[in-house]
Amino acid sequence: MDKLGATTSTVDITKEKLMDDLKIVVADAEELLKATANQTGERITAARVKVGESLQAAKTRLSNAQVAVIEKTRAVATATDEYVHVNPWQAIGIAAAVGILFGVVISRR
Repeated sequence: MDKLGATTSTVDITKEKLMDDLKIVVADAEELLKATANQTGERITAARVKVGESLQAAKTRLSNAQVAVIEKTRAVATATDEYVHVNPWQAIGIAAAVGILFGVVISRR
C-alpha cells in the first residue's frame, strides 16, 4: 500500500472514531436534557435551550458525516470492483500476497 493509501485509511479510521465519540456525546447530552427537564430557573432554562440547539447542530453534522462516509465507501467499492474486472490477474496476485502476509503475521504469534 502506498503512503497516500495508508494516510487515507488512517483518516477514515479517525473519522469513524470521531463519529462514534460524537454519538456518545449526543446521547449524553440528550440524557442531561431529560434529567434537567423539571429544573426551573432562568439560567437552567437558557442552558437547556443552548444545549438543545448545539445538540441539534451536532446531530445534523453527524448525519452529514455519515452520508459522506457512505458515499465514499460506495465510490471505493465501485472503483475496486471496476479494477478487479479490468485486471483480474493482478487482483488475484494482490489478494494472494495479502493472504501470505497475513499468514506470516499470524504464524508469528
